[in-house]
Amino acid sequence: MKIVQHTQEVRRAVREARAQGKTVGLVPTMGALHEGHLSLMRAARKETGFVVASIFVNPTQFGPNEDFKRYPRAMDADARLCEGVGVDLIFAPEPREIYPDGFATYVVQSDLPDGLCGPHRPGHFRGVTTVVTKLFNIVQPDVAYFGQKDYQQAAVIRRMVRDLDMPIEVRVMPIVREADGLAMSSRNRYLSPAERERALCLSRALTEAKKLADAGERSTAALLDAMNRIVRPAVDKVDYISIVHPETLREVGDVSSGAVAAMAVWIGKTRLIDNMILSPARSRQEKNVKRKT
Repeated sequence: MKIVQHTQEVRRAVREARAQGKTVGLVPTMGALHEGHLSLMRAARKETGFVVASIFVNPTQFGPNEDFKRYPRAMDADARLCEGVGVDLIFAPEPREIYPDGFATYVVQSDLPDGLCGPHRPGHFRGVTTVVTKLFNIVQPDVAYFGQKDYQQAAVIRRMVRDLDMPIEVRVMPIVREADGLAMSSRNRYLSPAERERALCLSRALTEAKKLADAGERSTAALLDAMNRIVRPAVDKVDYISIVHPETLREVGDVSSGAVAAMAVWIGKTRLIDNMILSPARSRQEKNVKRKT
Protein backbone atom coordinates (compact mmCIF):
# COMPACT_ATOMS: atom_id res chain seq x y z
CA MET A 1 0.00 0.00 0.00
CA LYS A 2 1.22 3.49 -0.89
CA ILE A 3 0.41 6.82 0.75
CA VAL A 4 0.66 9.83 -1.53
CA GLN A 5 -0.08 13.53 -1.15
CA HIS A 6 -0.04 14.86 -4.69
CA THR A 7 -2.52 14.69 -7.55
CA GLN A 8 0.03 13.55 -10.11
CA GLU A 9 1.08 10.63 -7.93
CA VAL A 10 -2.51 9.44 -7.74
CA ARG A 11 -3.00 9.76 -11.48
CA ARG A 12 0.19 7.87 -12.17
CA ALA A 13 -0.84 5.00 -9.91
CA VAL A 14 -4.32 4.84 -11.42
CA ARG A 15 -2.90 4.80 -14.96
CA GLU A 16 -0.67 1.88 -14.03
CA ALA A 17 -3.62 -0.01 -12.55
CA ARG A 18 -5.75 0.59 -15.62
CA ALA A 19 -2.89 -0.56 -17.86
CA GLN A 20 -3.18 -3.88 -16.03
CA GLY A 21 -6.90 -4.05 -16.81
CA LYS A 22 -8.05 -3.16 -13.31
CA THR A 23 -11.18 -1.21 -12.42
CA VAL A 24 -10.81 1.55 -9.84
CA GLY A 25 -12.81 2.01 -6.64
CA LEU A 26 -12.72 5.18 -4.53
CA VAL A 27 -13.70 5.55 -0.86
CA PRO A 28 -13.66 9.24 0.11
CA THR A 29 -13.19 9.82 3.86
CA MET A 30 -12.12 12.48 6.32
CA GLY A 31 -10.14 9.95 8.30
CA ALA A 32 -10.66 8.96 11.95
CA LEU A 33 -11.70 5.66 10.43
CA HIS A 34 -14.11 3.20 11.99
CA GLU A 35 -15.89 0.02 10.93
CA GLY A 36 -18.34 1.99 8.81
CA HIS A 37 -15.51 3.26 6.62
CA LEU A 38 -13.86 -0.15 6.56
CA SER A 39 -17.06 -1.77 5.32
CA LEU A 40 -16.93 0.56 2.29
CA MET A 41 -13.31 -0.35 1.66
CA ARG A 42 -14.06 -4.06 1.89
CA ALA A 43 -16.85 -3.63 -0.67
CA ALA A 44 -14.46 -1.74 -2.94
CA ARG A 45 -11.85 -4.47 -2.49
CA LYS A 46 -14.39 -7.13 -3.43
CA GLU A 47 -15.85 -5.30 -6.42
CA THR A 48 -12.91 -3.44 -8.00
CA GLY A 49 -9.32 -4.20 -8.86
CA PHE A 50 -7.58 -1.12 -7.45
CA VAL A 51 -8.82 0.59 -4.29
CA VAL A 52 -8.09 4.22 -3.48
CA ALA A 53 -9.06 5.72 -0.12
CA SER A 54 -8.83 9.46 0.32
CA ILE A 55 -8.18 10.90 3.78
CA PHE A 56 -8.79 14.63 3.77
CA VAL A 57 -10.47 16.78 6.40
CA ASN A 58 -12.14 19.13 3.95
CA PRO A 59 -12.17 22.70 5.27
CA THR A 60 -14.83 23.96 2.87
CA GLN A 61 -17.57 21.77 4.32
CA PHE A 62 -17.16 23.15 7.84
CA GLY A 63 -18.87 26.33 8.99
CA PRO A 64 -17.00 29.03 10.95
CA ASN A 65 -18.26 27.74 14.32
CA GLU A 66 -17.95 24.03 13.56
CA ASP A 67 -15.34 21.49 14.61
CA PHE A 68 -12.79 21.67 11.79
CA LYS A 69 -9.82 22.30 14.08
CA ARG A 70 -10.73 19.61 16.60
CA TYR A 71 -12.01 17.04 14.08
CA PRO A 72 -10.14 13.84 14.98
CA ARG A 73 -7.05 13.12 12.93
CA ALA A 74 -5.25 9.78 13.26
CA MET A 75 -3.23 9.19 10.11
CA ASP A 76 -0.99 6.43 11.43
CA ALA A 77 -3.89 4.40 12.81
CA ASP A 78 -5.96 5.08 9.68
CA ALA A 79 -3.15 3.83 7.45
CA ARG A 80 -2.91 0.58 9.40
CA LEU A 81 -6.66 0.05 9.09
CA CYS A 82 -6.61 0.75 5.36
CA GLU A 83 -3.78 -1.69 4.81
CA GLY A 84 -5.62 -4.31 6.83
CA VAL A 85 -8.64 -4.27 4.49
CA GLY A 86 -6.62 -4.24 1.28
CA VAL A 87 -6.55 -0.61 0.21
CA ASP A 88 -3.96 -0.12 -2.54
CA LEU A 89 -3.45 3.64 -2.31
CA ILE A 90 -4.20 6.34 0.25
CA PHE A 91 -4.52 9.86 -1.08
CA ALA A 92 -3.87 12.18 1.86
CA PRO A 93 -3.40 15.67 0.41
CA GLU A 94 -2.67 18.89 2.22
CA PRO A 95 -5.40 21.55 1.84
CA ARG A 96 -3.27 23.57 -0.60
CA GLU A 97 -3.16 20.56 -2.94
CA ILE A 98 -6.95 20.62 -3.23
CA TYR A 99 -7.46 24.37 -2.86
CA PRO A 100 -4.39 26.14 -4.30
CA ASP A 101 -3.97 29.90 -4.08
CA GLY A 102 -6.62 31.64 -6.12
CA PHE A 103 -9.10 28.75 -6.01
CA ALA A 104 -12.52 30.19 -6.85
CA THR A 105 -14.64 27.48 -8.52
CA TYR A 106 -17.32 25.59 -6.62
CA VAL A 107 -19.94 22.97 -7.49
CA VAL A 108 -23.44 23.74 -6.20
CA GLN A 109 -26.41 21.37 -6.13
CA SER A 110 -29.42 23.66 -5.87
CA ASP A 111 -32.24 21.41 -4.69
CA LEU A 112 -31.47 18.54 -2.34
CA PRO A 113 -29.50 20.61 0.20
CA ASP A 114 -32.55 22.81 0.91
CA GLY A 115 -33.88 20.64 3.75
CA LEU A 116 -32.57 18.43 6.55
CA CYS A 117 -28.96 19.46 7.33
CA GLY A 118 -28.80 22.20 4.69
CA PRO A 119 -30.40 25.09 6.63
CA HIS A 120 -28.39 24.21 9.74
CA ARG A 121 -25.03 24.01 7.94
CA PRO A 122 -24.91 26.81 5.36
CA GLY A 123 -22.34 26.11 2.66
CA HIS A 124 -21.73 22.56 3.84
CA PHE A 125 -22.98 20.80 0.74
CA ARG A 126 -21.20 23.22 -1.56
CA GLY A 127 -18.00 22.10 0.14
CA VAL A 128 -18.98 18.44 -0.18
CA THR A 129 -19.89 18.56 -3.87
CA THR A 130 -16.78 20.58 -4.69
CA VAL A 131 -14.31 18.30 -2.94
CA VAL A 132 -15.99 15.14 -4.23
CA THR A 133 -15.89 16.51 -7.77
CA LYS A 134 -12.19 17.21 -7.36
CA LEU A 135 -11.56 13.71 -6.01
CA PHE A 136 -13.55 12.21 -8.88
CA ASN A 137 -11.49 14.23 -11.38
CA ILE A 138 -8.20 13.26 -9.75
CA VAL A 139 -8.90 9.55 -9.25
CA GLN A 140 -11.41 8.98 -12.09
CA PRO A 141 -12.90 5.95 -10.36
CA ASP A 142 -15.28 3.47 -11.92
CA VAL A 143 -17.14 3.11 -8.62
CA ALA A 144 -17.29 5.41 -5.59
CA TYR A 145 -18.49 4.20 -2.20
CA PHE A 146 -20.45 6.20 0.38
CA GLY A 147 -22.29 5.32 3.58
CA GLN A 148 -26.02 5.56 4.16
CA LYS A 149 -25.48 7.29 7.49
CA ASP A 150 -24.86 10.51 5.55
CA TYR A 151 -28.06 9.92 3.58
CA GLN A 152 -28.48 13.48 2.35
CA GLN A 153 -24.84 13.68 1.26
CA ALA A 154 -25.17 10.46 -0.72
CA ALA A 155 -28.36 11.72 -2.38
CA VAL A 156 -26.68 15.01 -3.31
CA ILE A 157 -23.69 13.21 -4.81
CA ARG A 158 -25.89 10.81 -6.77
CA ARG A 159 -27.79 13.76 -8.22
CA MET A 160 -24.56 15.58 -9.05
CA VAL A 161 -23.18 12.53 -10.86
CA ARG A 162 -26.41 12.16 -12.82
CA ASP A 163 -26.78 15.85 -13.67
CA LEU A 164 -23.17 16.31 -14.75
CA ASP A 165 -22.94 13.01 -16.68
CA MET A 166 -20.04 11.74 -14.61
CA PRO A 167 -19.15 8.18 -15.73
CA ILE A 168 -19.10 6.86 -12.16
CA GLU A 169 -21.27 4.37 -10.30
CA VAL A 170 -22.17 5.63 -6.82
CA ARG A 171 -22.65 2.79 -4.36
CA VAL A 172 -24.34 3.63 -1.06
CA MET A 173 -23.69 1.00 1.58
CA PRO A 174 -25.75 0.25 4.73
CA ILE A 175 -25.16 1.96 8.05
CA VAL A 176 -22.84 0.07 10.38
CA ARG A 177 -23.91 0.22 14.02
CA GLU A 178 -22.40 -0.61 17.36
CA ALA A 179 -23.85 -3.62 19.18
CA ASP A 180 -26.17 -1.29 21.12
CA GLY A 181 -27.47 0.38 17.95
CA LEU A 182 -25.46 3.60 17.87
CA ALA A 183 -24.53 4.46 14.30
CA MET A 184 -20.75 4.50 13.91
CA SER A 185 -19.35 7.99 13.46
CA SER A 186 -15.96 9.63 13.83
CA ARG A 187 -17.65 12.18 16.10
CA ASN A 188 -18.77 9.51 18.57
CA ARG A 189 -15.34 9.81 20.19
CA TYR A 190 -16.33 13.28 21.38
CA LEU A 191 -19.03 11.78 23.62
CA SER A 192 -18.55 11.15 27.32
CA PRO A 193 -19.88 7.82 28.62
CA ALA A 194 -23.05 9.52 29.88
CA GLU A 195 -23.52 11.36 26.59
CA ARG A 196 -22.99 8.18 24.62
CA GLU A 197 -25.73 6.49 26.62
CA ARG A 198 -28.08 9.37 25.79
CA ALA A 199 -27.11 9.09 22.12
CA LEU A 200 -28.81 5.70 21.94
CA CYS A 201 -32.12 7.57 21.73
CA LEU A 202 -31.48 8.14 18.01
CA SER A 203 -31.43 4.48 17.02
CA ARG A 204 -34.23 3.66 19.47
CA ALA A 205 -36.47 6.32 17.95
CA LEU A 206 -35.72 5.25 14.38
CA THR A 207 -36.27 1.59 15.24
CA GLU A 208 -39.61 2.48 16.80
CA ALA A 209 -40.64 4.41 13.68
CA LYS A 210 -39.71 1.45 11.49
CA LYS A 211 -41.57 -0.95 13.76
CA LEU A 212 -44.71 1.16 13.53
CA ALA A 213 -44.39 1.57 9.77
CA ASP A 214 -43.84 -2.16 9.29
CA ALA A 215 -46.98 -2.77 11.36
CA GLY A 216 -48.98 -0.62 8.94
CA GLU A 217 -48.80 2.90 10.36
CA ARG A 218 -48.78 5.25 7.38
CA SER A 219 -49.17 8.64 9.04
CA THR A 220 -45.99 10.71 9.16
CA ALA A 221 -47.44 12.70 12.05
CA ALA A 222 -47.86 9.56 14.15
CA LEU A 223 -44.35 8.35 13.38
CA LEU A 224 -42.84 11.76 14.13
CA ASP A 225 -44.74 11.91 17.41
CA ALA A 226 -43.30 8.54 18.43
CA MET A 227 -39.75 9.61 17.55
CA ASN A 228 -40.04 12.98 19.29
CA ARG A 229 -41.25 11.36 22.51
CA ILE A 230 -38.10 9.24 22.61
CA VAL A 231 -35.53 11.78 21.40
CA ARG A 232 -36.39 15.16 22.84
CA PRO A 233 -36.09 14.28 26.55
CA ALA A 234 -32.61 12.81 25.96
CA VAL A 235 -30.86 15.48 23.87
CA ASP A 236 -29.78 19.08 24.37
CA LYS A 237 -30.97 20.43 21.01
CA VAL A 238 -32.86 19.15 17.97
CA ASP A 239 -31.94 20.46 14.54
CA TYR A 240 -34.60 18.33 12.89
CA ILE A 241 -36.56 15.12 13.13
CA SER A 242 -38.08 14.51 9.71
CA ILE A 243 -39.59 11.93 7.41
CA VAL A 244 -38.79 12.58 3.78
CA HIS A 245 -39.10 11.11 0.30
CA PRO A 246 -36.06 8.88 -0.35
CA GLU A 247 -35.11 10.69 -3.58
CA THR A 248 -36.41 14.27 -3.38
CA LEU A 249 -35.77 14.57 0.39
CA ARG A 250 -38.97 16.59 0.68
CA GLU A 251 -41.19 15.97 3.68
CA VAL A 252 -44.05 13.54 3.09
CA GLY A 253 -47.44 13.21 4.72
CA ASP A 254 -47.43 9.43 4.78
CA VAL A 255 -45.03 6.59 4.15
CA SER A 256 -47.17 4.47 1.85
CA SER A 257 -44.63 4.73 -0.97
CA GLY A 258 -41.58 4.44 1.26
CA ALA A 259 -39.67 7.15 3.06
CA VAL A 260 -36.59 7.93 5.13
CA ALA A 261 -36.77 8.90 8.78
CA ALA A 262 -33.83 11.19 9.55
CA MET A 263 -32.65 13.34 12.41
CA ALA A 264 -29.86 15.60 13.58
CA VAL A 265 -29.49 16.40 17.27
CA TRP A 266 -26.98 17.80 19.70
CA ILE A 267 -25.78 15.95 22.75
CA GLY A 268 -23.52 18.26 24.67
CA LYS A 269 -21.32 19.90 22.05
CA THR A 270 -21.59 17.02 19.60
CA ARG A 271 -23.90 17.00 16.60
CA LEU A 272 -25.08 13.53 15.62
CA ILE A 273 -27.09 12.38 12.61
CA ASP A 274 -28.85 9.11 11.90
CA ASN A 275 -31.52 7.75 9.60
CA MET A 276 -33.50 4.66 8.73
CA ILE A 277 -35.28 3.65 5.54
CA LEU A 278 -38.99 2.99 5.99
CA SER A 279 -40.21 0.45 3.44
CA PRO A 280 -43.60 0.92 1.79
CA ALA A 281 -46.31 -0.25 4.16
CA ARG A 282 -48.22 -3.33 3.01
CA SER A 283 -51.96 -3.46 3.20
CA ARG A 284 -53.69 -5.87 5.59
CA GLN A 285 -54.68 -8.03 2.59
CA GLU A 286 -51.05 -8.20 1.38
CA LYS A 287 -49.89 -9.23 4.84
CA ASN A 288 -52.49 -12.01 4.98
CA VAL A 289 -51.42 -13.29 1.56
CA LYS A 290 -47.78 -13.37 2.69
CA ARG A 291 -48.69 -15.32 5.85
CA LYS A 292 -50.65 -17.91 3.86
CA THR A 293 -47.77 -18.49 1.45
